[in-house]
Amino acid sequence: MPFPQQEPRLYTRADVEALSPGQLGVYGLYRAGLWVYVGNGDIRQRLLDHLNGDNPCISASGPTHWVSAVTSAYDQLERQLILELSPVCNQRVG
Repeated sequence: MPFPQQEPRLYTRADVEALSPGQLGVYGLYRAGLWVYVGNGDIRQRLLDHLNGDNPCISASGPTHWVSAVTSAYDQLERQLILELSPVCNQRVG
């Protein structure tokens, strides 16, 4: 079960800050041909945390785009997406 069909957004501070706060769900960071990370929580806040360097693996992997899914079942969806996409910076499921 991949992310819902959507236009990927650039992984830039301006594009992340344009997102409304408080949207809970799952997000994925990637660059051409490589899923970097799948996470969950307040999508805007988590992406800003990553842009601020909270995860060295994400910073070193250089994601260029992100996608998301707003959902209350984000824990379950995150696990499914990690297993399906095998992002390089996810060391564990969940």
